[in-house]
Amino acid sequence: MIIDAHAHMTAPDSYYAWKASLLAARGSHGGKPPVISDDALIESYHAPHPSFGHASHMQHIDGAGIDVQLISPRPFHMMHSERPSKIVEWFTEETNNIIHRTTELFPGRFKGVAGMPQSPDLTPEQWTKELRRAVTELGFVGAMLNSDPHEGTETPPALGERYWYPVYEALCELDVPVLLHSASCKPPAREPYSLHFIQEETVGVWSLINSQVLQDFPDLKVIVSHGGGAIPYQVGRFLPSVVRTGVSYLDKLRKLYFDSCLYTQESLELLMKVVGTDRVLFGSEKPGTGSQIDPETGRWFDDIHLLIDDIEWLDADSRADVLENNARSLFRL
Repeated sequence: MIIDAHAHMTAPDSYYAWKASLLAARGSHGGKPPVISDDALIESYHAPHPSFGHASHMQHIDGAGIDVQLISPRPFHMMHSERPSKIVEWFTEETNNIIHRTTELFPGRFKGVAGMPQSPDLTPEQWTKELRRAVTELGFVGAMLNSDPHEGTETPPALGERYWYPVYEALCELDVPVLLHSASCKPPAREPYSLHFIQEETVGVWSLINSQVLQDFPDLKVIVSHGGGAIPYQVGRFLPSVVRTGVSYLDKLRKLYFDSCLYTQESLELLMKVVGTDRVLFGSEKPGTGSQIDPETGRWFDDIHLLIDDIEWLDADSRADVLENNARSLFRL
């Protein structure tokens, strides 16, 4: 079995048109969401999409042999920095509702991972109200956390700061893992959102393992998207810290989990060698950025299961841990 721990929702065009209306009116027309029928929601998962290589969501995951996907909001759509904060709250709540409906319309195929209304104008404690609803009422099995609610327009507190503690407290109380995944990135930032994701993940890893967070919250389960940003690949930069601290940097790093959403075999192998196969969860983000055909191989760039299959030194148990067992255990599936 393959359990995909890093994937995002699909929705009909009317959902995105509603988002555009919220932004245009800034909430003055209210927050009533569009009426999306079950048939329309199902069709959105079966309809080919040009952004995904002219294939559908279901074609992508069926073709990759993915049995279960843990789906969260599409991060770059979450508009956390937009004002007023009520449009962020409305949009997040309805997004979680649509994810919940998807899990019911495709029973056993999808599980929900909750977005939070991370407006900087709200407190992290206020964000957790929607997290609690999604887990306790909608049956979601995890949450997604954006480490930059300002979306590139200001410098947010690092994840090791107490600012984030209400979120960590709620995650531990609810006993659900959190997927670190940044959202959009707006001017005056220099980078596009795809690079912003990697930079935020890199800073997030550094901040968490160089703070008291993992000591203060020993039950906190953190999965870092996209293979942990740059840290696993630049780990040699931090290994000398053992001389000062007496604690191995690799031991600190292995308190976190990492997904396999990387598009080359070499990067996947390095990740697994650095953190261990017991800390890596299969993640493809299908369909998403990598859903284009590689002209050199004829494969989809995000056919990560094939890249893992090509790693000759992985034994059967380690392969099963990455593809299924680690996610099953962490998310209690």
